[in-house]
Amino acid sequence: MSILRLILAIILPPLGVFFTVGIRGAFWLNILLTILGFIPGIIHAVWVIAKHDK
Repeated sequence: MSILRLILAIILPPLGVFFTVGIRGAFWLNILLTILGFIPGIIHAVWVIAKHDK
């Protein structure tokens, strides 16, 4: 499942974060970062997924 979430984080970062943490602060922050710049959204999504996959 982690590989699928990472692929989603690259294609559509908020979706990867949503499948990891649901609708929480990290999800809304990721939407904001993705709107401001696609690369920061991807970096944040990968970081959230890696943090929760321990």
